[in-house]
Parts: sequence; structure tokens; C-alpha cells
Amino acid sequence: MKGRISNKMGEIQISPDVIALYAGTIAVECFGIVGMAAVSMKDGLVKLLKRESLTHGITVDIRENRISIDFHVIVSYGVSISAVSDNLIESVKYRVEEFTGMEIEKINIFVEGVRVID
Repeated sequence: MKGRISNKMGEIQISPDVIALYAGTIAVECFGIVGMAAVSMKDGLVKLLKRESLTHGITVDIRENRISIDFHVIVSYGVSISAVSDNLIESVKYRVEEFTGMEIEKINIFVEGVRVID
């Protein structure tokens, strides 16, 4: 479902794909996030996505102009998952709310793997 914002000039509709791309860009800028992950349900394998495929590791749901976002991420080896998750949540919440004008209801983070960064 698209997000809808009405003002005196008309109505603005925001696609969940636009929000997913923006949130993915924010996420990969966060310290400790290596990238988004794609999980193959058939094989149970986790694959690191390239920057062009950021939206495949993110699910955006909009209900009554409240946004829920699920991230499937791969984190750097040796970092605190809790600290990285808190940083990701705060960054995404602030910037997406400013970008869309809609409220973030919840952000779920699924850590699908750990990678050593050279």
C-alpha cells in the first residue's frame, strides 16, 4: 500500500519501493553494516546483495500512513550487534520520518550473517 499525504495543493503518494531504497542507502552508511542480505528459502543460503539490489533485503509495509520496515543485514565481524542495531534504528527512523513526513511504527532487524572486513 502506498503512503498518502494530503495538503492544500493535493495529495502525495509514496511507493514502498522508494522508502525501501532510501532506507537501504541509509543502512549501508551505518557503521558495522556490511550490506543487505537475501535469504534463499529453498536452500537456506544467505547472499550479500550488491548496492544496486538494496531493496531486496528490505521489506516496507505502510498501513494508515505508519511505516514498518524489516531489514535483513550482514554485519561486520567483531562489532556489537546491539550497538549496530541501535545505530541503524535511530538513523533510519529519523531520516525516513524527515524524508516522508510519515511516522515509523517499527523497525525489525534480522542479522543474517557476519563478514570479516579486510
